[in-house]
Amino acid sequence: MTGPDRTPDTELAGLPAWLYPAGFWVAVLLLAAGVLFPDLAVWGVAWVGLVPVLAALWVLVTGWQKDRRLGMAAGLALLGLGLVVVVRGVL
Repeated sequence: MTGPDRTPDTELAGLPAWLYPAGFWVAVLLLAAGVLFPDLAVWGVAWVGLVPVLAALWVLVTGWQKDRRLGMAAGLALLGLGLVVVVRGVL
C-alpha cells in the first residue's frame, strides 16, 4: 500500500518563497538608510521583528483552509506573542 500521490510543493511551511527575502531586504534598506537618517533605524529594527509576525498571519489566513493544524499553530504562536507583550507590559 502506498501513500497518496503528492506534487512537489515549493512553498515552505505555507509561506510564499518571496516573503522572508523581501522582508530581509526591506530591513536592510531601512537599516542602511538609518545610517544617514537615524530615525529610520528604529523602523528597520521594528520591521525585523515584524516579519515573523506577518509570516504567522499569512499562514493563519491563507493556510487555514489547506492545513488546519498549520493554521492553528500559527494562531497559537500569535496568541503566545500577544501574551508575552501583555505580561511584559504588566511587569
